[in-house]
Parts: sequence; C-alpha cells; structure tokens
Amino acid sequence: ASWRGKDCDDIDSRRYPGRRTIDDAIADTNCNGIYGRDPETGRTYEEMWCNGTGQYGTLLLGDSVGAHFHLPPAWLNVTLLDRAVFDHLVFIVGNELDWPQHSATTGHLNISLLDVIDGPVDSIYLRLFERNRCNHRDYQNIGVNGARASAMADDIVKAVARNPNSDHPLFVTYELVGNDVCNGHPGTEHMTTPEEFYAENKEAFEYLDLHLPAGSKMVIYGIVDGRVLFDSMHDRIYPIGALRNDVTYAQFYTYLNCLGISPCFGWMNVNETMRNVTWERAIELNEALRKLIGNITLRNIEIAYVEEIGRAV
Repeated sequence: ASWRGKDCDDIDSRRYPGRRTIDDAIADTNCNGIYGRDPETGRTYEEMWCNGTGQYGTLLLGDSVGAHFHLPPAWLNVTLLDRAVFDHLVFIVGNELDWPQHSATTGHLNISLLDVIDGPVDSIYLRLFERNRCNHRDYQNIGVNGARASAMADDIVKAVARNPNSDHPLFVTYELVGNDVCNGHPGTEHMTTPEEFYAENKEAFEYLDLHLPAGSKMVIYGIVDGRVLFDSMHDRIYPIGALRNDVTYAQFYTYLNCLGISPCFGWMNVNETMRNVTWERAIELNEALRKLIGNITLRNIEIAYVEEIGRAV
C-alpha cells in the first residue's frame, strides 16, 4: 500500500482501485469502501454517491523526487545513533529508502518514526480524496530512483495499471527533474542529449495516450536548477560530521566525487563552472521538452508544462 492503493480482492482480477464499477450492490468492485444498496430507492450507494462526481485517480511517474527518497540522517549522525533508529530497517530498505506514502503526489499517511522521518503530509491524492471520497485508494506511485528519460520510455510507463476502457481517468504527475544531467561521471558525455530527451519522452507520452482512459490530465515538470543544492548547502555541516562540526556538504560532495560514486557530479561539485555547464544542458533538455509538448497531439490526455520552479521555491 506504500506505492499503490490497496487491492481489496487478490483472487478476482475485476476488483481493484480505480475501475468503473460493475455492480456494487454485493461487493466493492473498485475498493473505495462503498458498496451495498439503499433499501428505499433500490439504487447502489456507489451509484447514489459517486456517479457523475468526476472521479480521478492519482498517478506519479518519475524519479526519486516523486518517490520521496529520504535517507534518515540519524543513520549517519553519531550523536543520534541508537538501536531504535534501525527498528524499521527492513521496511525502509525494502522500499529502497523511498517514502511514497509521504510524497507530494501520493502521500496518504501521517506517520512518524523516531529520528527517521517526521512531519505533516499533504498531497494531490489527499486533496482529490477530500474533494471526492469516491477516489479512496485510487493512487499509484511509480517513482524510480535514478530514473531518466530512457527508463521512462522503456519501463516506467509500462508499469502503470490502468484500463482505458473500464477505469476512471487519471491525474498524472510526470517528473524527470535531474537524472538526465546527473550521474557520477565527469563532464557531459554521459548526459542525455536534447535529441534523445525529445524522442524518449515522445515515446512515453504516446504510450500513455494509448493506455490511459480518456479525460486523463498530465502535469509535466522540467528539470530543476540543481545548482541550488550547492548554493544553499555547501557550508552546512553534513550529518556524518555532526559530532565535531568538521565535515561540510561541500567536503562530502568532493569525497563522493573522488570515489566516483556521486549521484550527481555536475551539481554536487565545488567547481562552479561544472555546475553551470550542467544547468546549460538542463536548459537545452527543458527546451526540447517544451518543443515536444507544443508539437505532440494526444487523444486521451490533456497536458500542461510547468516551468522550472526550483529557484522560486
């Protein structure tokens, strides 16, 4: 249930979140908790309360940002280390350090784990649920750590569970905010080119248009200006140096680059020129995405592009 709304019948494949109901008089066919028949009118409660209300499921397609990647600082901070912070180790590692149940798109649980993750949760799914309780459990988070445009076209969109003929439309958040310019290699050779970015996102859009119900809507986010990472964090103390306040983020970035294991050599780098070169490639990729959105014609999906918002936030 962290990643998708809980299925209510593991045996009957016709019952799952997001489907248009067959007959909810006896069984809950779309897993939103509404079933039965009104004894006075003879109508099903699903028909009375949900028909014509504009139900929408929530879908996230993207990378670790959409999956809400979070490495517990207490695991790296010797001043916070104790056995309690590892109580949920199996669960956390099993989810690859992602917390989709806390994400901005599919967040649905207000949970707090000691020194691991904390804070209130708000999300697109919760907002749609507040507007229409018939949307209960209809969410999917397909955020993959390290995802870039090639993975989106080849694998990620194909993991969406939606029938274009029998299911409700989706509100889709589509985000690839950095991995096409981020990797552990120096220079730009391993970055996605604008031509590749255009072609791979085009392939993903066309696949979604064939497999999502008519009336679906998709908000597309461009690559963010990751220079904000260094600008805002470089002189702060990294958790691993908390005991003596002697390791800054800039020093930790350099250490990762020296080992060749940095998740983003371009932006997690003390070299300002490299950070700027990385942003220049990101601008080119965003322009390719903007061009694609202007050129493509989709039948079932209405799309909107959100300009780079990292600096504004």
